[in-house]
Parts: sequence; C-alpha cells; structure tokens
Amino acid sequence: MIAALKMETIGNIWDYVWPFLVILAVIVFAHEMGHYIVARINKVRVEVFSIGFGPEIFGINDRHGTRWKFSLLPLGGYVKFFGDANVASGPDKQIDNISPDEKLYSFHHKRVGQRAAIVLGGPAANFLFAIILFAILFGTVGQRYTPAEVNEVKQGSPAEIAGLLPGDKILAVNGNAIDRFEDLQYLVTQSPNINMTFQIDRLGLKKDIDIKPELIEHKDQFGTIHRIGQIGIIKSGVDFKTHNAGGAIWAAIEETAFMTWATLKAIGQMIGGSRSTEELGGPIRIAEMSGQVAQQGFVTVLFFMAVLSINLGLINLFPVPMLDGGHLIFYIFEAIRGKPLKPKFQEYGLRFGFLLVIILMIWVTTKDVIRLGW
Repeated sequence: MIAALKMETIGNIWDYVWPFLVILAVIVFAHEMGHYIVARINKVRVEVFSIGFGPEIFGINDRHGTRWKFSLLPLGGYVKFFGDANVASGPDKQIDNISPDEKLYSFHHKRVGQRAAIVLGGPAANFLFAIILFAILFGTVGQRYTPAEVNEVKQGSPAEIAGLLPGDKILAVNGNAIDRFEDLQYLVTQSPNINMTFQIDRLGLKKDIDIKPELIEHKDQFGTIHRIGQIGIIKSGVDFKTHNAGGAIWAAIEETAFMTWATLKAIGQMIGGSRSTEELGGPIRIAEMSGQVAQQGFVTVLFFMAVLSINLGLINLFPVPMLDGGHLIFYIFEAIRGKPLKPKFQEYGLRFGFLLVIILMIWVTTKDVIRLGW
C-alpha cells in the first residue's frame, strides 16, 4: 500500500516535471539560438551551445567546432564564445595574448555595436518566437475576439454606480482604443482603485463615463491570490476570430507588444506596492503550470509557451549584471567612454548580478514551497 502510494506520488510529480522540462528547453533553445545566429553573422566562433548548466549529459560537435549539448541542471542555458572565461561571457585573462587571426573570431575583440547586437539577439529571439507561436494560433485556431459589448451589469458594482447599461459598446478606455473584450479585461484588472474614462456607444450616441475599478482578491487554480481591478460587467459571449496570414502576423505582434507592456506595468505596480508579489513564482510554480497546461491540450501549451517566452525575453533585458541587460549597460558605458570598463569592475558587477539572481531564485522558490504547504 505504501509502495503504491509512493509510486503514485512519483508519477504525479513526473506529470508536472516532463512538460516543464520540454517547454523550458524549447524556450531556452530559442533564446540561445538568437545569440548564436547573431554571433555567427558577426563571425564570432561559438565553442559551446548548452541547454542547461553543469556537467554534460550528452552532446555532439558540429563541423564549425561548436559543442551542442544538454547539461544536468535544466534551468536555463548558455552559449560560450571564443575568448569567454565562463558562461556569463566574462573575458578570459589571456584574451589580449591571442594571435591576430584568433582575434578575428573572438567575441571580446568585436566592436561594441556587434557585441551589443549579439547580446540583444537572445531576448529578440524570444519575442520573435512568441510572435511566431501567436501567429500560428491566430491563423489556425483563431484569436479570442469577444465583442466589447456589455451583456449584463452586476448590481451594486462600479459599472452600475457609474451608469453603464446592458447593450453599451466600449469604444476606448483612457484614450486606448478597445477592439475586443479581452483588451478591456487587461486594462481593468491592472487598474484597481484608479479612475478610468470609458468612451461608450449607446444606441449610436457616444458618451464618456468615469469608472473606478474596485480592488478584489482572486485565487487562481494554483492557489495564488491576485489583487485585481473589477468593474462588474459580464461579456456577451466568447468567440474566436481566425486571421489570414498577414492579419495573423500583425495580431501576433500586437498581442506580444500588449503582453510586454502589461507585464512591465504589473512589475511597476509591485515595486510601487499597489500590487501583491504573491503573483510571482519560481521554477516550482512554472512546473506546476506546465503540467496543468499540458493536460489541457497542445493549443494551450503553445499559448503558454508564447507567454513564457515573452517573460524570459523581458527578464533578460533587466539591467542586472550577468543578465543580457547588464551586459548592455556595460556596453553603453563603453560606447560613452570610448573604452571598456575595467575588468575588475565588470567582475564585481557579474558577481553582484549572480548573487542577486540567486537571492531572487531562493525567494520565489520559498514562496512556492510555502504556498504548496511543503
């Protein structure tokens, strides 16, 4: 009996682990491939392309001398360029002593603009990957496209108090055009206790109504409590709109841009204290979500993968040493000064960035453990 329960528990955990590993590996591959492609365009020799960190599990060498491998710790990946001392692209101590021919293929001997482009290649690939996934979904399954029309107004809600009526069509909020109910939801949920001006169409007449979304606490299927805004209206139904090739690509670009903006706004609200950090999660929560979406079908997995890819690209642009954004800050200073920052300063910056990332990982993982009652 005990053995059977243990086997069942292991099986349940594996149901979450394998989708997480597959989804993360695909997104990390897209990110590192962005670095790799731009590096090759700029004639930088790539020595290692790794999915994961630590000891190698298996790998192969290509004809260009790059070692493509999977490593033991699957939480990320890296590309190591010729002249790098470590996976964070710190320069080797002997970098200035290499031959003139080798300098042609060294990352650290490229112009600052070329190095910046190579660093930007990773996050750019994540955004491009998200656009591709969204475009595929919007061109086949369709995009959620519910008309922004009020079907019902809840009694005593901010919408009723402001005078919103069933049948009203929402045209814009705070000057932002509203094409579908989903756009309205994004804006309202992220604006609790903030006055918003709604432009509506009522029986062919346009008018403005001021509504302040009330703050509510909503618990999702993973047990995470979200503090969001709500005005108390019910949409007219759920619909999907399939786009042609050009329309799907444009809608995918808009969706990616909107999600990026929404994520940045949410982070700003957390920093300002108007939004709870309970929404943040670490590898455990991502694994849990991966397992859930895997059970909901391939379409849900693709959508989740696109959202996760946007988040990975965005996080890597944060100005933290060790992340891509931190390297870009170094290159900006180098471009202004006309010479690189001192190696010692860069080394201290990378150590600080590494420490910051570790602290953040421990913090979000601890939150996940506490949330799950472990």
